[in-house]
Amino acid sequence: MNTINDFRQRLETFLAENVQAPVHIHAARQLTGGASRETWAIDVEIENGPEAGQQALVLRRDMGGTIHDEALSREQEFRLIAAAHQAGVLVPRPRWVCGDPAVLGSPFFLMDRLEGESVGRRIVREAALTEARRQLPRQMGEQLARIHRIDPARQSLDFLSASDPGCSPAETALHRATHQLERFGEPHPALELSLRWLRAYAPPCAKVVLVHGDFRVGNLMVGADGLRGVFDWEFAHLGDPAEDLAWPCVRSWRFGQDALRLGGVGRAEEFFEAYEQAGGPAIDHEAVQYWEILGNFRWAVGCISQAYRHLSGQAPSIELASLGRRTAEMELELLDLIGQVLGP
Repeated sequence: MNTINDFRQRLETFLAENVQAPVHIHAARQLTGGASRETWAIDVEIENGPEAGQQALVLRRDMGGTIHDEALSREQEFRLIAAAHQAGVLVPRPRWVCGDPAVLGSPFFLMDRLEGESVGRRIVREAALTEARRQLPRQMGEQLARIHRIDPARQSLDFLSASDPGCSPAETALHRATHQLERFGEPHPALELSLRWLRAYAPPCAKVVLVHGDFRVGNLMVGADGLRGVFDWEFAHLGDPAEDLAWPCVRSWRFGQDALRLGGVGRAEEFFEAYEQAGGPAIDHEAVQYWEILGNFRWAVGCISQAYRHLSGQAPSIELASLGRRTAEMELELLDLIGQVLGP
């Protein structure tokens, strides 16, 4: 893909073949954010047929390198979003998918574009979203309960990864994160100490559900009225509901508003209550506490992995390089959280 014009022409051809009508792309701009996938805003006009008219779309396609060995392909993510859309989850309507890298250089899919704010540091601070922040804990709990009620077997989602044989979801997640860390051969004493504690206290899982895998502020579209959509489903899998309940409470996703445990927008207790009231499984709060600690460990490893993608030349990026420096933040948080559990 040499130029933006080449990108647009190839995409126009792909869309025209799918809708059986002339297609014109009036604008294509790459959006900020997204360390593992490129995201583009695409303004399209379809001349005739059932899809005729102006279309505001989002295109997601792969970047170089990998961040997570179990990440879904673009085709799989598309199928999962389609299942969530059918189940009534607030997600963008999926439109078209292409697994042929010859079209745009890597697999991609298109979905409807939602209007609102998705940048975490703006969501937690902007005055215009004050009312939205009041609504978000309840709305997030309701949507997460709906996600956890999706039956993967009925939706033909057999590609979703599950726990390793003989292991709980927590043990599996810990093993995979540890394996990922070992590949880099870097000494991290705080992570090694945390690993000992995590291995000793991994909880069992009473009920395995479809887990979003990255449910947090920053992966939500938010408007003045609150939550408008859940996106970035590439890490979905079968696992412990406590994983999704704990992940939005990890300190990094509070974007500086550390006093508000739920993503810098509200009280985690309100989120948990809304989740159970909306039909989510009864919450094991000790398991959620464990998964919050494990979440910090996994994100520390993720930051090391992101930096390696830059340093190795797989995906040169200032953003990826800067993420590597944040590992120390998670290391400190891990020590603080484990210290709170152990007590004086």
